[in-house]
Amino acid sequence: MAVRIVRWGALLGLGGVWWWAVLRLALAPGAGVLEGAVAAGGWGLSLLPVHCVPKASATRVVGATGERLGLGGESACAGPTRASPRRRSGG
Repeated sequence: MAVRIVRWGALLGLGGVWWWAVLRLALAPGAGVLEGAVAAGGWGLSLLPVHCVPKASATRVVGATGERLGLGGESACAGPTRASPRRRSGG
């Protein structure tokens, strides 16, 4: 429970600092490098692919054969896709 409170506190605190920097850049005539760095850093963090996991964690969920463990039925990773091939310039 204490860990959850600390995480939410850090999330709200860092989010508040980011919004302060963005609003100061937009509204204050004297905004500087610090506000720009905080705003750009927060925006850059939003571009991280959070759905990606390390390979060791992924192998626990998806087995070596590509079938999801513990779900049964058809795998989400089974076989090639049915996507159209790319068109070539001469085709």
